[in-house]
Amino acid sequence: MSDYPRIILYLMSFFISAYALYGVDFRKFTRKGKEMHMQVLYILLALALGYAVAQFLLGLSTNYLI
Repeated sequence: MSDYPRIILYLMSFFISAYALYGVDFRKFTRKGKEMHMQVLYILLALALGYAVAQFLLGLSTNYLI
């Protein structure tokens, strides 16, 4: 697979996972004065989830669809 579709897939999965994480109420887990730490955790969770989804889709496409 070419590099451009892979990059687009990674970006799309990151944004979709970030959108999905908006449904989680992180204020329940946040201490006062630690909002910046929770934002960093939110970004890291979105990156990890997006990477996992993209890897799954790439593996699925190379093993079963081609």
